[in-house]
Amino acid sequence: MLNTETPSTRHENLDRYATIDLVRAFTEDHVHAANVVHAAAADLARAVDAAAPRIAAGGRLLYVGAGTSGRLGLLDSVELFPTFSWPKDRALGLLAGGRSAVYEAVEGAEDNREQGAADLRAVNPTRNDVVILIAASGGTPYVLGALEAAKAAGALTIGMANNPGAPVTAQAEIGLTLDTGSEVVSGSTRLKAGTSQKIVLNTLSSAIMVRLHKVYGNLMVDVQPTNAKLVRRAAALTMRATGADEATARRTLEACDYRVKVAIVAIKRGLDAAAARAALEKVDGDVRAAIAGERA
Repeated sequence: MLNTETPSTRHENLDRYATIDLVRAFTEDHVHAANVVHAAAADLARAVDAAAPRIAAGGRLLYVGAGTSGRLGLLDSVELFPTFSWPKDRALGLLAGGRSAVYEAVEGAEDNREQGAADLRAVNPTRNDVVILIAASGGTPYVLGALEAAKAAGALTIGMANNPGAPVTAQAEIGLTLDTGSEVVSGSTRLKAGTSQKIVLNTLSSAIMVRLHKVYGNLMVDVQPTNAKLVRRAAALTMRATGADEATARRTLEACDYRVKVAIVAIKRGLDAAAARAALEKVDGDVRAAIAGERA
């Protein structure tokens, strides 16, 4: 029996716990999930270093999964645009059963290996693409079919599973084993297995974005200010990065189409918006290099 399916011997009387003990049983398990991911940091770093050059060369992040795993991949892909201004067509989530499976289970979809391969081929994978294959069991047929198609296309494959010796981690170019063990509610991998996957996906995509100069210091300087809250955040980030007052930050942001990176370079170097934009383009969007006046 898979570790993720093995009934927990720690909480056999879970339904009789006092509420505080019930809650602590769950939260303790999620802390364990975070520690499991932390222990896999070296493998995660290898994945980031392998993925970043391909993405910088024009590749895409392609997430593949079923059920909770697929929904988590889709969520990560969606969040990259507002957080890092990452193009929507360069982060795609493939979910067994299609988009309708976001809201309700599509029975049997995860067992269709051929459909996984077909769905991956349908997005025309290339050698620069990075395919992230997520499966708590590590043997989901839909995911394994997509893995085969990704490898045939020469894409980088990163396999993630919550059981050791899983096919998806063994067959991918880089395998991430997150051995979170049995669940508080036996077999429910939406719990700590899902938590570990969410942490990995956040870490992997965010670290890649840092490598692609989407962050200055630890500031989110490629944010898309699509609502009032994010407009205020853009102003605060510009002020923090430059030491400018709010009026100067807002005036410069407006001139720079609310692109925080451009506004920072404009203020720090005393440039107009067009010159600041050109300075950034010369160094592939690296704010530090643009401020220093370097060339890519």
